[in-house]
Amino acid sequence: MFDKNNLGNLMQQAQKMQEKMNQAKNEIAIMKVTGESGAGLVKITINGKYNCTKIDIDPILIKKNDKEILEDLIVAAFNDANRKINEEKKNKISNLSTGIPFPNDINLLG
Repeated sequence: MFDKNNLGNLMQQAQKMQEKMNQAKNEIAIMKVTGESGAGLVKITINGKYNCTKIDIDPILIKKNDKEILEDLIVAAFNDANRKINEEKKNKISNLSTGIPFPNDINLLG
């Protein structure tokens, strides 16, 4: 049989989940992580929208004048930062979805 109370409870839970999702989205958008490579010689900071906000290159790399190594280190640092943002997103989703089975690759937070 149809129970209006159960439907009302379900709707309240869905609304709370939506509010939590929006809050998590906002937190991730302003989150910043720093990826590193070359034992910290190159550091790249990105935000939750994958926009690069800062690059820090140790002056020793510039003095060496080795363009290819520097390019490789920049790519590696960016990839490290990207991996960290993805981990943070995954953690946020798992905290939100406790008890709710979501696929691992679902992109709830953009």
